[in-house]
Amino acid sequence: MSKVLKADGMKKCIGCFTCMFTCAGVNHQSHSITKSAIKIKTKGGMQSNFVAVVCLACKEDPACYQACPSGALEKRPGGGVKVIPEKCIGCRKCVDACIVGAVNFHEERKIPIICK
Repeated sequence: MSKVLKADGMKKCIGCFTCMFTCAGVNHQSHSITKSAIKIKTKGGMQSNFVAVVCLACKEDPACYQACPSGALEKRPGGGVKVIPEKCIGCRKCVDACIVGAVNFHEERKIPIICK
C-alpha cells in the first residue's frame, strides 16, 4: 500500500523550506528546492499562513496519468503514480495536467518529479 504525504500542522510552518530541501536531497541527491516534490507557498503575502502543495495521490484516474502519451506514469496501488524514467519523453504534459500543480520537472534528467 502506498503512503500519501499529508501536510498536517501547516499553522506551525514558518516557511523555512527544510521539507523541500530534505525531499530533494533524499529523493534526487540535490540541494536545490527545484528538485523537490513539495512546494511551500504563502496564502498571500509574507504575513499570511503557508500552504504545502503536494501530490494528492488521486485514486481513480489521475490527470497526470491520463495526460502522459508515453506510458511513463504508472498507477500505484492505493493512489498516485510512479515515474518510469526510461519511458518518459520529457513532454511535460503531466506537469500541465496536475490539478493542484504538484508535479515539478527535473530539467537535467528531463523527467517529472512526483511525490513517491
